[in-house]
Amino acid sequence: NSKSLWFSLLLQLSEELLDKWLSYPESQHVPLCQHMLGFAMKSVTQMVMGSTFEDDQEVIHFQKNHGTRMLFSISALMQMENTLKKIIKERKGRDFSQHIFIDSLVQGNLNDQQILEDSMIFSLASCIITAKLCTWAICFLTTSEDIQNKLYEEIDRVFGKGPVNPEKIEQLRYCRQVLCESVRTAKLTPVSAQLQDIEGKIDKIIIPRETLVLYALGVVLQDPNSWPSPLKYEIPVMSLFDPDRFHDESVMKTFSLLGFSGTQECPELRFAYMVATVLLSVLVRRLHLYSVEGQVIETKYELVTSSKEEAWITVSKRY
Repeated sequence: NSKSLWFSLLLQLSEELLDKWLSYPESQHVPLCQHMLGFAMKSVTQMVMGSTFEDDQEVIHFQKNHGTRMLFSISALMQMENTLKKIIKERKGRDFSQHIFIDSLVQGNLNDQQILEDSMIFSLASCIITAKLCTWAICFLTTSEDIQNKLYEEIDRVFGKGPVNPEKIEQLRYCRQVLCESVRTAKLTPVSAQLQDIEGKIDKIIIPRETLVLYALGVVLQDPNSWPSPLKYEIPVMSLFDPDRFHDESVMKTFSLLGFSGTQECPELRFAYMVATVLLSVLVRRLHLYSVEGQVIETKYELVTSSKEEAWITVSKRY
């Protein structure tokens, strides 16, 4: 089925990245942001658009045109639109062995414009959110050997000597906690917007139905009234990272109400969680991850939070 095919693709791409990192000497600095963007681009483009993006050169071309700085470029969007139109036309009325995201839209009785818009939005948003989530999760893991070892122990307990597989991946509860805490600590999406479904009221202020409401998620995600000890560790930039806070179901419920998990979770973030879980399972199983000494990572708050400069790490083999 499509789920197992998608999982196999993610596993393959994760193992390709692992092999690349295993080939590096331990002293080599790895450009994490660059590698995570490339990995996310490959994952998203192949799952949405299929074999069109199996070739690395196609992915590199897509990355140059549709990286975060080019997101709203008219020429880049037009090129992407033309690519998607071609793929939609090819997939309509035909059966393929590989089921991709566009096939689900085609089967949903949507018109061509709806298919185009939905696939474009999902592709762009998923690439950026997945790349940034993977980047921040690995950044935070490099700051704590204890957290990294706890994640390794869970991966080893769940999979043992066997392969990473879709049947057991849901058992990685601590990995999910690491990802949720990465979203919270990095303030991954600092602002969101939503139309008010019903008339609301804050104190004496009436919010009419269909009012566009902006949510300052970056503030709420580190509000000490919502999160116990939000500044738990006095380590520059990485000072807030504590996955154990998500062991409490009430904390997970708060996270769900903010739209970062559960039924309110956006499809792009749900996809990013899945990709990041597979990637971390593959990498942490075989590698120790380290931050580069003296590196200071400054954050840049946009629609999705990123680092201002490249984030560098080093790796060494566990076995």
